Amino acid sequence: MSLVSLERAPPGLHLEYLSAAEYQARPSADVLGIAAFNGASLDEARPADAPLARVRTPVLYGDTEVCEVWRCSDPLTSGGHNRVRFRRCDELLFGCIAVAEEEVAGLHAATTLAYDEICTTLDTSGYLHLLRVWNYLPDINREAGGTERYREFNTARQQALRAGGRLLAGKVPAASALGATTGSPLVVYFLAGRTAPTFVENPRQVSAYHYPRQYGSHSPVFSRAALVRHSGSLALFISGTASIVGHRSTHVGDIAAQTRETLVNIEALLRQANAAASGTHFDLGSLAGKVYVRRPADLPIIQAQLAPALAAGAHFVYLQADICRQDLSVEIEAAAIRPLGAGATPDARQ
Repeated sequence: MSLVSLERAPPGLHLEYLSAAEYQARPSADVLGIAAFNGASLDEARPADAPLARVRTPVLYGDTEVCEVWRCSDPLTSGGHNRVRFRRCDELLFGCIAVAEEEVAGLHAATTLAYDEICTTLDTSGYLHLLRVWNYLPDINREAGGTERYREFNTARQQALRAGGRLLAGKVPAASALGATTGSPLVVYFLAGRTAPTFVENPRQVSAYHYPRQYGSHSPVFSRAALVRHSGSLALFISGTASIVGHRSTHVGDIAAQTRETLVNIEALLRQANAAASGTHFDLGSLAGKVYVRRPADLPIIQAQLAPALAAGAHFVYLQADICRQDLSVEIEAAAIRPLGAGATPDARQ
C-alpha cells in the first residue's frame, strides 16, 4: 500500500506518512524531522542533520517500514543539546531523544533525563512552548517495583516538568504515550514553538491532568488537543484518544464499540477545535495519523469500524502497540493542517 501525504497547506508546516522506499525516492532538504517505525532505514536519504526518532512498533498493514515526515518550507537550521537532536525554522522546532534504561538505572531515571534535556533545550533555544509530544516506552503495562510502568513514567515526567518550570495542568501540550517493543529505549519526539498554542479539551472527558488518584499518584500531563498557527495555516494536533468517557474506560472487551467510542471522542474534539478557530474547518477527512492496536488479530474489526467513518481524504497508519490502560485495545492520534481563512485566528480564550 502506498501511503498518501496529508493535504499540504500553503507554505509552512506539513506532514506525510510514507513507506521507506517512497521517502528515499524523493528526499528533500525541507525535512524538519522524521519518526521511523519498525526499523525503517533512512540514513542515506534524509538530510544528514535532520533528527530521526527510531520507534520500534511493528506496522500492521501495508508497507512494513513507515516514516512520519514533518516538513517545513521555511529556512531550517539544526542543532543539539546533549542527547536531544533538533531542527528548527523561525517559529517551530522538531526534536527527539532516546534513552536506554540500562544506561541510567531504569525507566524513572530515563524519563527524568529525557524531560530534563528537553526542557533545557527549549529554554536555551527560545522555543519555550511544547506543542505536541510523542512518548514510546517498552512494556508500558508491566508491573515494576510495585507499580505499573506507565504510572512510573507519569510520575517522572511530572516531576521533571515541574523542575523545569513547566505547567502541569491547563496549558500543557497535546501528547501520547504508547508501548514499544521490549528492549527498546525510551524514545520521545516533539514539536515546540515560540508562541503558545490554543489548548483544546473534550467536554465528554475529564481532562487527563485532573484524573483521580485511582489512575496513579501523578496524573498524565497533556491536553486533549492543541491548535497551532504557522505561516498562514492552522495545525490541529489530537492527542492519543481512546474509549474513555469521563475518566473511565468504556466497552471493555468489545473492540468494535471501543473503536466507535474513540471516533465519537475525536469528533467532539473536532467540534471544539472548530469553535476555537473561526474561519478554518477540520473534519474526519482532513486527518492523518496513527491507529495503535494492542492485538494484531483485532485489526480487521477496527478497520471495519473506521472505514465507513473516515472520508477518503483521511490517511492513517496502523501500528501494534500496547495502550496505556490494559483494558483498552485501540487508540487513535491525528493531525490536520488547514489554510487559515481571511482574518481567522484561534480563540486565545480557550
